[in-house]
Amino acid sequence: MTEVLPVKSVGIVTARDALTVRWSKREIWGVVREVAEGEEEDVRAKYRLRDVQDWKVGWAQRDLRASGPAQAKVAPILYRPFDTRYTYYTGRSRGFLCRPRADVMGHMLGENVGLMTCRQSISSGWQHALATSLITDDSMVSNKTRERGYLFPLYLHPGVGKSGVLPFSPWPNGRHGRRPNLDPGFVDRLAEAAALRFVSDGAGDLRDTFGPEDILGYIYAVFHSPGYRARYEAHLKLDFPRVALPGAPKLFEQLVLAGRDLLGLHLMESPDLDDPITDYAGPGNPQVGRVGWSNGTVWLDAAKTNARQRHRATGPGQYGFHGVREGVWDFQIGGYQVCHKWLKDRKGRTLSGADIALYQKIVVAVSETIHVMTAIDGLIDHFGGWPGAFQAETQPAGRPAGLAVAAESRPAYEVGHPTGDSDR
Repeated sequence: MTEVLPVKSVGIVTARDALTVRWSKREIWGVVREVAEGEEEDVRAKYRLRDVQDWKVGWAQRDLRASGPAQAKVAPILYRPFDTRYTYYTGRSRGFLCRPRADVMGHMLGENVGLMTCRQSISSGWQHALATSLITDDSMVSNKTRERGYLFPLYLHPGVGKSGVLPFSPWPNGRHGRRPNLDPGFVDRLAEAAALRFVSDGAGDLRDTFGPEDILGYIYAVFHSPGYRARYEAHLKLDFPRVALPGAPKLFEQLVLAGRDLLGLHLMESPDLDDPITDYAGPGNPQVGRVGWSNGTVWLDAAKTNARQRHRATGPGQYGFHGVREGVWDFQIGGYQVCHKWLKDRKGRTLSGADIALYQKIVVAVSETIHVMTAIDGLIDHFGGWPGAFQAETQPAGRPAGLAVAAESRPAYEVGHPTGDSDR
């Protein structure tokens, strides 16, 4: 990853999440105004703040006052999987945010998409990859000490931080002057393997051309292969994930299509998210209590749960989301059990109608992700499995080696329609 996408950094460290990350634009703007305009001791007392080596109340006030608070600097941040909140982003270190990582996160303030993953893993299994179009917290994928998340932006925008890392980029500027954060040597090798011509902005047609967004889709599909995660788990615990080159152009094309589906789901842009597979039953604006799952239902008021059994409820509650399959409830991204974590972090809060609808979309996203991941492994098996499908001139299993790949019947994965049953 560090060779493929050279510009990267650990996610943002706020040093004071409770102060600097809030649920809404209005809430963070109110905090910013109070911190900027208040007396230091009053701010310290109201928000129960204490100074530490890398963050001090006085530094935060100086940062906010440097150019005057501006609502334009209120920015969404992907705080945890599918959990977008708001912060105030000036880009200055040891200010309102302790370490804003402006040289990389600055690229995410424009039109962009990035991939967050970890250098090391101590969790059981490896599931440490998630795409975002926003700036990110360093614990977005996991908050375990050795699983800090690194963000790899796909595009570099002019005038931001480390954009000069690629001074000899052979490609012209794209939208808004951006360039792909891609190693030219890797792109050349992938172009040869895929038998396609590279275009330096957006996506290609996958018949004659491919683009940066196709490369990201391909990588994303590979990283979501259960076979990849199992086969290389020992390596993934020690270093960044590695990118395998496809053994056949058709394999590249189909993995790109699968990756596009996953990206649409995880960026919350897929039209599939508008088709709920759960029913919410309960009061119009429920308060989140103890969150647990039993018999296909996520309860918001479970009487008791067992954390060692992935927060199973020992009995039903009175209100919750019906129709959540066990595999969906158990699904993890990084160090988080997604469907539990999102609700647990809202314990004591009242869910709005929009919150309920968003949670239902998260359940769809997870359910569809499971199906696409299964389809990805089926596709890779069709081309020879691991590692055969990623060796040069691979042909689909059971076909004469002399036949052109382009003449092969289409593999199991169809864009927008993963293999498997249709009820999700």
